[in-house]
Amino acid sequence: MKKLAYLGIIAGLALLTALVVLEGWTDILSAFRHAGWGLLLVVPARLLTLALDARAWRVLLDACDPARAAGPLFLLWVASVRDAVNRLLPVAGVGGEVVGVRLARLRIADATAVTASVIVEVLLTIGVLYLFCGLGVVLMARLAAGLGQVWIVGASLLLSLPLPVLAWWLLRHGAPFARLEAWALRLLGPGKGIALHLDGVRLDADVQRLFGQRRRLLRATALMLASYLLGSFETWYALRLLGHPVGVGTAVAIEALSQATRHASFLVPAGLGVQEAAVLLFGQLAGVGGEVALALALVKRMREIVLGIPALLSWQWVEARRLE
Repeated sequence: MKKLAYLGIIAGLALLTALVVLEGWTDILSAFRHAGWGLLLVVPARLLTLALDARAWRVLLDACDPARAAGPLFLLWVASVRDAVNRLLPVAGVGGEVVGVRLARLRIADATAVTASVIVEVLLTIGVLYLFCGLGVVLMARLAAGLGQVWIVGASLLLSLPLPVLAWWLLRHGAPFARLEAWALRLLGPGKGIALHLDGVRLDADVQRLFGQRRRLLRATALMLASYLLGSFETWYALRLLGHPVGVGTAVAIEALSQATRHASFLVPAGLGVQEAAVLLFGQLAGVGGEVALALALVKRMREIVLGIPALLSWQWVEARRLE
């Protein structure tokens, strides 16, 4: 896995370098000079979207944390760490959730209930991502006067849709964690701690209990969708400063399809190069110049680093304190 991660980083850097060379680094710098320091406002704007994500998680946590020991600022910090781990580290897009469960236990003792909330949250996020990306396909098809290259994304969404539907059904009716626990006990034996620490039956029950609370699920889903839509503001605002203002629909289309490509390329660490290529492609389909679209992609990368590095450092500091 490490070799694959290193190969992904090398390939991503090569792709990113090639894109910068092809579009002309002087033109990209010119776009940045035109935008000025106002681009830094995309950082606090991202914090707003993370706050909505944290609020959605809080809705799912209410059942196991009625006293709200995990407050809004704490969950915002955990959401920032989760986002940084998934976006900046070679963890195939799921390491952030594992870290999130571990950090949430600083305030909530019930690890099984916290894990159940994250499992349901991830599945809801996948569903919202499909809706958001589907909206992006429709908007981009109208902007580009036809499907063109967009049909690949649309077809990929349709072909992969059975997977999250199957996952939803298994979690709702299949008791997968109890089966996993039984399999681990058979494989490792009853004396192995890794098997004994997996309370599969209760985890299945907690997940199914959350699935049965439809109002709670709808509230969390609405907050997640609002987070994705608000994330399009970053694209709209950055393009305005970079000298190529677009409408809200265009910003949503570019953001949605870029997100779809980024999530599909989870094996590439940090989506390096792939994210930039996606923003460039879909920006050009929407009528944005190549150098401006690539500058937008670099703005997004800058925001990830500016927010992500402090979040990762704070996480490591907390882990170091736990070892003392």
